[in-house]
Amino acid sequence: QVQLVESGGGLVQAGGSLRLSCAASGRSVSTYAMGWFRQAPGKEREFVGAISWSGAATHVDHSIRGRFTVSRDTAKNTAYLQMNTLKPEDTAVYYCSARPGEFSGSYYLGEQDYGYWGQGTQVTVSS
Repeated sequence: QVQLVESGGGLVQAGGSLRLSCAASGRSVSTYAMGWFRQAPGKEREFVGAISWSGAATHVDHSIRGRFTVSRDTAKNTAYLQMNTLKPEDTAVYYCSARPGEFSGSYYLGEQDYGYWGQGTQVTVSS
């Protein structure tokens, strides 16, 4: 069983930054690819970014590219979502997810690709 615990959410003013963390624990998590998704009120959950288990390959949705980056500390089995120049429309519950990576450079973009999810952390951006 894999457990994911997010942290780092909160209230921030527009233009500010936050870094979310997702600590993974469980068997073989070091070979799990990880993803970030978000869900705003009244909207469906959407993809934000993903990273391979090696950390060598990442992908961020084009709508937020340049403001958000995904990284991980393989020694700590922790993934990060660095969010800069935040906008009110970034307000959402942010979730991390994980699944076994097929290859060291594999990452995944769809909700259905992931079998493990964190509890979510609220990010609120005020104008």
